Amino acid sequence: MRFFAAARAAVGQDETAVEATTLDEALRSVPAADPDRWTALQERCSYLVDGVTTRDRSTTLDGVHTVDVMPPFAGG
Repeated sequence: MRFFAAARAAVGQDETAVEATTLDEALRSVPAADPDRWTALQERCSYLVDGVTTRDRSTTLDGVHTVDVMPPFAGG
C-alpha cells in the first residue's frame, strides 16, 4: 500500500506491505502513527487497486500488487 498527502501523515510512512483478502481488511491492518486520524480519513479516501479507482472497501485484493490510498486533494 502506498499513502499520499494526509494519508501519509496519518499513517506515518510512504508505504507498507500488508496481507489481506479485501481492501477493508488491508486498511484495518495498517499500523498508523495517528490511529484516530487514519480511521476518520479512510471514509473520505479513494483507492486505486492496481490502477482501478474504487471506494468499495469489500473489493478483493486477490492477485493485487498495489493499492494507492488517495485522500481528497485541495487545489486551485
